[in-house]
Amino acid sequence: MIEKIFENTLWSSRFIIILAVVFGLIGAVILFTVASFDVYETAKYVINTYITHAHPENFHEDVVGGIIGAVDLYLIGVVMLLFSFGLYELFISDIDVAKNEEGEENQLLAIHSLDQLKDKISKVIVMVLVVGFFQKVGHTEYSCALDLLYLALSITAVAVGLYFLGKVGKAH
Repeated sequence: MIEKIFENTLWSSRFIIILAVVFGLIGAVILFTVASFDVYETAKYVINTYITHAHPENFHEDVVGGIIGAVDLYLIGVVMLLFSFGLYELFISDIDVAKNEEGEENQLLAIHSLDQLKDKISKVIVMVLVVGFFQKVGHTEYSCALDLLYLALSITAVAVGLYFLGKVGKAH
């Protein structure tokens, strides 16, 4: 009898995951909201710049930096969504509304193991790092040919990494 009570309690303790799910969703909403305000502010900056015909020296860099920063936040928000959905499906229950009329699961958010969750999250995190890399590259000053060579090598390394990341988990 004690064993049964302990097992029921242990099994029910999985519902503590609800905290991570709820706060992960809240984090995603916050990130999407902040990123949307960043895009709005960038758009306002662009419109004001063109209306007043006052083009600052670093106008293009500011616009691209603002948009890339927003994309970065959106991607991190996606990580939070994947994390929340994955934890919920792994520990609590399948998300029934994610299935179509034929009962087939939406494969974008279907997560059946911790390895699948880890793979999906790690791919999005790599994309966040790539976006962050290009944001930094856009604000870097190049003073000599060696700097440009390093830039070319780093872009090549990112491209090769993305190529192999695309190959992960696919049948040959």
